Amino acid sequence: MATKKFNPLPGFGLTLGYTLFYLSVIVLIPLAGLFLRVFEMSFADFWRLATTERALAAYKLTFGASLIAALANVVFGTLVAWVLVRYQFPGKRFLDALVDFPFALPTAVAGLTLSNLFAANGWLGEFLVPLGIKGSYSRLGIIIALTFVGMPFIVRTLQPVLEEFEREIEEAAATLGATRLRTFCQVIAPALFPATLTGFALSFARAIGEYGSIVFIAGNKAYESEIAPLLIVIRLEEYNFEGAMAIAVVLLVFSFALLITINLLERWASRFQH
Repeated sequence: MATKKFNPLPGFGLTLGYTLFYLSVIVLIPLAGLFLRVFEMSFADFWRLATTERALAAYKLTFGASLIAALANVVFGTLVAWVLVRYQFPGKRFLDALVDFPFALPTAVAGLTLSNLFAANGWLGEFLVPLGIKGSYSRLGIIIALTFVGMPFIVRTLQPVLEEFEREIEEAAATLGATRLRTFCQVIAPALFPATLTGFALSFARAIGEYGSIVFIAGNKAYESEIAPLLIVIRLEEYNFEGAMAIAVVLLVFSFALLITINLLERWASRFQH
């Protein structure tokens, strides 16, 4: 006779109801309000406001810089996660806690710190600017800031997977004559691929909506270093609420499409892996 498993929480109906209520109040209702306001406009007006020359330049910079930052985080975040999981060294706990620092640090403080660091008279800028590498008030500064805020997503996504990965599989591959590179490419990388996709998507989506850390380091020059979230704020300050909502909906739809695509790729990768 099967015994009923003990569940410390209330029944399914109550917990599901609370979950739906919580998500509706926090997520669904605000998003629905935004879309309802946009639906009050005609499609021609929406398209005109969302595809102005200035908006297109902001989209190009936002999505391009976010993509570069997310790809950089995939490479360097994987190395950081690998070191924190596979090696023991003095100060490891401090470095592990430092990974979450971008989460705790106010984005405005991060932007001010980075802009001062890479300015012409900053600690790094005084060496980089003479070489032609301008970090502050440039597109490179935007990528640096987005890399900073998105790095924890990759590291924290990969760490549990690396911790659960069986070292015996690597040892078996080495026993069969596989080199380190071949072991990583054919044994480790496929196991990390779904988690890497998740971390990439989270880092990319986070970068698309970033505002605070960028406005201090970007220069905010229209058509050159102006990101889409900043353009939304500018439209609001101009009392152009329709223009702000149109740009916001474009970013929102793109983020949703990105997350859905990545989830589908994760399912495909998981089936292929098994």
